[in-house]
Amino acid sequence: MTGGTGNRTRRLERRLGDWMRARPPHVLSELVMFTLKQGWAALFGALLLARLIVSDRIWQPGWPLARYDALLIYALALQALFLLTGMESWREAKVIALFHLTGTAMEIFKLQAGSWDYPGDGLLKLWGVPLFSGFMYASVGSYMARVIRLFDIRFAPYPPFALTLLLAVAIYVNFFAHHFLPDIRLALFAATVLLYARTRIWFRIGDARYWMPLPLAAFLSSFFLWLAENIGTATRTWLYNGQAAGEMVRFSKMGSWYLLLYVSFVTVTLILRDALGDRARPRPDAAPRTAPLLR
Repeated sequence: MTGGTGNRTRRLERRLGDWMRARPPHVLSELVMFTLKQGWAALFGALLLARLIVSDRIWQPGWPLARYDALLIYALALQALFLLTGMESWREAKVIALFHLTGTAMEIFKLQAGSWDYPGDGLLKLWGVPLFSGFMYASVGSYMARVIRLFDIRFAPYPPFALTLLLAVAIYVNFFAHHFLPDIRLALFAATVLLYARTRIWFRIGDARYWMPLPLAAFLSSFFLWLAENIGTATRTWLYNGQAAGEMVRFSKMGSWYLLLYVSFVTVTLILRDALGDRARPRPDAAPRTAPLLR
């Protein structure tokens, strides 16, 4: 991506934001902008989910191209489009590549362990895992990288980075190890709250800067990911062990996503380290006002 393409995209985002902010009454404008920015940040994942729904409705068994393979081609084209238009930078692409690696490794293990299955056919599979599945994890990385930029997010006060890395590794390993050893997820839940209890997500809407506790943001995000999983299983893209098509995903999966989000978050911070801060109110010169989320 050239600098000019990225700058044009940023200017377009700014103009759209200014246009929309001028329409509703002031009391609603920042709530509207918060919602629109969240949707814009999640665009990659939303387009991928839309493709799952459409392909499930139209795909025929006799077609020469398998649905999973078509989803991979679509995801690759979508990723290329985001890079060429500047909606994602090459720096953000590094984050997404890390999500591909960690997500695909977990997919292969979990499928072999019988946690879930991909019931459809496809040529482009790795040990039974369709290669497009890595993009489902990458969509989380895309959202995190884009939302940090769109909201000018800072995480502060941030705990010692080595401890966050250690917790993320423990969570990731437990996703594998609990098949053979005692499951320590309850201790990991407690550790996330203890370690990040003071950390606030500071984000900007217009000239105001707001904050939300990081554990609360992780919980809310896990709910929306649970909803996305229900779309995946309803379209028979994947099914959990013992789950019938059309059956809701168990609420306990929210807990899994809550923990996995901390792995995802630390993965992002490996590259986007400038979003981390050690003060409760970062960059006060650029934040004339502060307030909790919905004033």
